[in-house]
Amino acid sequence: MSEEPKVIESLLKVEETYEPPADFREKAWVKDDSVYKKAEEDFISFWDEIAKTEIEWFEPYEKVLDDSNAPFYKWFIGGKINITYNCLDRHVKSWRKNKAAIIWQGEPEEDKRVITYYELYRRVCRFANALKKLGVKKGDRVTIYMGMVPELPVAMLACARIGAIHSVVFGGFSASALRDRINDAQAKVVITMDGFYRRGKVVETKRIVDEALEDAPSVQNVVVLKRIGNEINMEEDRDIWWHDLQYGVTPECEPEVVDSEHPLFILYTSGTTGKPKGVLHVHGGYNVGTHITTKWIFDLKDDDIYWCTADIGWITGHSYIVYGPLSNGATVLMYEGAPDYPQPDRWWSIIERYGVTVFYTAPTAIRFFMRLGEEWPKKHDLSSLRLLGTVGEPINPEAWKWYYKYIGNEKCPIVDTWWQTETGMILISPLPGVTKLKPGSATLPFPGVVADIYDEDGNPVPPNTGGKLVITRPWPSMLRTLWGDPDRYVRQYWSAYKDKLVYFTGDGARRDEDGYFWIIGRIDDVLNVSGHRIGTAELESALVAHKAVSEAAVIGKPHEVKGEVPVAFVVLKAGYEPTPELKKELKNWVRKEIGPIAVPEEIHFLEKLPKTRSGKIMRRILRAIEKGEAIGDVTTLEDETAVEEAKKKVVEEEQKG
Repeated sequence: MSEEPKVIESLLKVEETYEPPADFREKAWVKDDSVYKKAEEDFISFWDEIAKTEIEWFEPYEKVLDDSNAPFYKWFIGGKINITYNCLDRHVKSWRKNKAAIIWQGEPEEDKRVITYYELYRRVCRFANALKKLGVKKGDRVTIYMGMVPELPVAMLACARIGAIHSVVFGGFSASALRDRINDAQAKVVITMDGFYRRGKVVETKRIVDEALEDAPSVQNVVVLKRIGNEINMEEDRDIWWHDLQYGVTPECEPEVVDSEHPLFILYTSGTTGKPKGVLHVHGGYNVGTHITTKWIFDLKDDDIYWCTADIGWITGHSYIVYGPLSNGATVLMYEGAPDYPQPDRWWSIIERYGVTVFYTAPTAIRFFMRLGEEWPKKHDLSSLRLLGTVGEPINPEAWKWYYKYIGNEKCPIVDTWWQTETGMILISPLPGVTKLKPGSATLPFPGVVADIYDEDGNPVPPNTGGKLVITRPWPSMLRTLWGDPDRYVRQYWSAYKDKLVYFTGDGARRDEDGYFWIIGRIDDVLNVSGHRIGTAELESALVAHKAVSEAAVIGKPHEVKGEVPVAFVVLKAGYEPTPELKKELKNWVRKEIGPIAVPEEIHFLEKLPKTRSGKIMRRILRAIEKGEAIGDVTTLEDETAVEEAKKKVVEEEQKG
C-alpha cells in the first residue's frame, strides 16, 4: 500500500491578472505596499499605531500583546474601552450625527427606513436602559434570534453598551439548535420578534423560541419585537413586547467602561461532529481588527453606500454589517429578504435604487445569478458600484470574471476575502488600491498577518504545492477561547503540530510563485484518489468554467481500488439540457482542464444544490446521500426540496447501473 501523501496536489492554474485602476489607486486609503513593509518590520508597532490612531479608548493600554500564556493571547492590556462608543458616540459628536447609519429595505417593496447615527445612538441607549430594567447587567448573556431588521443591530449594540454578552443565533435555525445555544451560554434573556418575511412567507420566530424554551431554565424574559402583527403566544410574567419595555425609558445611557479583554459576544459555529462551538470575541482587539480591515479592504469613504448581503446571524454580518462599518461611520444597507424574490433581479434593483457603491456577497450567490443569465443585471444601472467583494468560500475564476464583467462593468476591483468565525476579521485579501488581482485567489495576508502552508509534519511546502493553511502569528481580533471549553479551544485550533504553536485553520491552500494564496477548501473536502490528494474546490472550479455549468459541488465516494473517486453534482445554466452527451463532454472537459486523475466517476444534474441561507453549499449532505447515510440536521437549509431532488437523482443513477 502506498504511503499517505503529505501534501495536497494543486492542479488548476490561472494566468490572467488585473491591475488596480489608476483612478481608484489615486483615491484609495492604501496606495502603495509600504504598509506591508512596515508591518513586517515590527508588527507590534504596526498594530499599536492603528489602535491609537483609529480607535478611541477611555484609558490607554499599557502593552499591545501579552503572549505569556499562549495560545490564550491578550491584546491592548489594561486598556479601557466600549466598542459602542467607537460605533456611535464619536460619530454623534461629529458632523456624522445626521448621516445615514442604516438604510433598511424590507422584503415587501414598501417597507423601508433610514436611520441616522443620532437616531441609532438614541435607539441603542433606550434599549440598553430597557435591558437594565429587566436586570441584565455586565457579563450576563443575551440570546438574539431575529430576522434582518434594524432592531437586530440595535439589540447587539445595546447589549455591548452595558457590558452584557450577546449571542446572535441565525434566524433560520430550528428550535432544538436554538435551545442548545441558549443552554450552552446560560442566557438570561432572549430577544426575538413575531416573525419576518422570506420569499413572501412569514418565518414565525416567536413560535420557534417558545418551543426552544420548553427546556431552557436559565431564561427569565423574552423581549418580542412586533414586525408582522401576526397572532403569537405571549407567556405572562416572561414575555414582553419590545415597545412596552421601552415605554418611558430615557434615550441616554453612558457606555459601560470595560477592559479591552471583556467579552463582547459568543457566536456558535457548527463543527462536523460534536456540539456547536461557542467562539468568544472581546471588545478591544475585535474593534481594532474589524475597523481597519473594513476601512482598508473596502476602501470605505464617507459618501459610500455599503452593502454586505450576509445575514447578521453569521460572523460576516457581525464584523462587516455591524461593528466594522459603524466604527468607520459608514452608511450600511440592510435587506430583509431573499435575493431572487419576487424577481431574480431584486438585488440589482436595490443597488440601482440606493446607489450602492461597495457590494460584498458570496461566490455561491454569484454562481446562482450566472445560471439565471446576464439579462437580469443588464436591466439595471449598476454604474454606482466602485468596489466588489466576495466571502464565504473560494470563488472560482469563471464566477470571478462574470462578477467583474456583468456586475462591476470591468471597472471595479474585486476583494476576494478569506477569514473565519474564529478569526473575527479578514486575514487574507487584496488591498484594492495596491494588489494586482488574480481571478480565484484571495491574494495576500492583510498587513500584520502571517500565514503559511504546512505539510502533515509541519514543514512549509514549496510554491504551487497544496497543504494546510496556518496562521503563525497572533492578530488582534482572534477568538480568545471557546465558551466554557478552553481545552477544546487548544485541541481544535492549536494542536495540529506537536512542536509548533500555530493556528490551524482547517483549510487547504497553495501559494503560487508570487506568494498569492489560493484556498483549496476545507481539509475535510480533500479527496484521496489513488494516492493523490486533490482539493474539491479545484474540481468545482474546472466544472464551472464550462459554458453549460452554473454551479458544481464535488464530493468523494469510497472506491475499492482508488481509495476515493470524485462525484460531481452539477446545476446547468438556462438553455442547457442534462444529456448523456453533456455528461461525457464535462468529463472530457475536466480531463483537459485538470487531468485524468480528477475526472468525476459520476455526474448528477440537479435543479438546485442544498445550500444554507447564507449561501454555503452543504457538501456533507451530498456525501451522506451518496453513501446512503443519515443526513442529520437540515434546519439551516434555504430549500429542503434540494435534498429530496439529490436523493432521487442518486437513486436513479444507481438503478441505471
